[in-house]
Amino acid sequence: MQIALHEGQKGLGLTSPNPAVGAVIVKDDHILGKGWHRRAGEAHAEIAAIDDALSRQSADDLKGATLYVTLEPCSTEGKTGACTDAILAHQFGRVVIGTIDPNPDHAGAGVEILRQAGISVAVGCREEEARHLIRFFAKHITSGQPYVIAKSAITLDGRTVLRAEDGSWITGKAALDDVQALRRQVDAILVGGETVRRDNPRLTLRGETAKDRQQPWRVILTATRDLPEDCHLLTDEHKDRTIVFHGASLQRALGILGEQGIHSVMIESGGRLFAHALANDLLDEVVLYVAPLIGGGEARLMPLDQVVADLVEVEHKPFGRDIRVTGIPKLRL
Repeated sequence: MQIALHEGQKGLGLTSPNPAVGAVIVKDDHILGKGWHRRAGEAHAEIAAIDDALSRQSADDLKGATLYVTLEPCSTEGKTGACTDAILAHQFGRVVIGTIDPNPDHAGAGVEILRQAGISVAVGCREEEARHLIRFFAKHITSGQPYVIAKSAITLDGRTVLRAEDGSWITGKAALDDVQALRRQVDAILVGGETVRRDNPRLTLRGETAKDRQQPWRVILTATRDLPEDCHLLTDEHKDRTIVFHGASLQRALGILGEQGIHSVMIESGGRLFAHALANDLLDEVVLYVAPLIGGGEARLMPLDQVVADLVEVEHKPFGRDIRVTGIPKLRL
């Protein structure tokens, strides 16, 4: 299943509105094929793995094999045909599933079809990791709302900028490259009007992260209409991928984005919008890059004031001299 999860991770940022899924076919302790879902409308992971296997061996070799797949196989025709039909047609002996389909209209249907046909089915292998792989899809399919990540970089004493007039980066290149990898995964990047006026960000994918990937939507949330007409978000080659909300609340903007089929949003704005989203319980995930610096003086603090939240399911990972802290925020009421 670890190999299937690795296959599925290849599709992060490419498959929306579908989830990222990976699959591996094993027989007699040998991998016959593996695959991942590449884009909506293209072959699902199970079919990709079957095609990969058939490129090197005959259909008879698949009989009795075990299919490992990170998400419950689909049981409806859709654009690509039901994966359960393909599994039955190739006479797999066993199917091991990471997690059940979160879509309430389909949950458990694929498992039931396979079991009714006499195929052994196991559910819940590496389930936490499998659920993490589809967390954007799961949030949207069950609530209609996008999965919201807030990303920020801070110093050891909680500063978001070293000096009030200094917009230079706090973190190093390794952390900045990781931000690019995160941008590649999400459907939209959201900033406040203040950030646009102060920093004139581009919010683009660069280098390898831009390969085979459409530019994520760039969303501006502003209380006033005085955005600079020459700012990058309104004038560059991706200006048609910019959405501006004038006077809308963050909650309303997120609701509209969800209605438009956007499954994931990363807030990359200043501390004020970060704090507002946290205080109003709008965040599904927090990503903080902590730099080994002390701002002091007039450096800008994260304006959390009375907001207190615990992070659960916390992960720490070094990027150069910086540390990325990721977790799910739980407000203390």
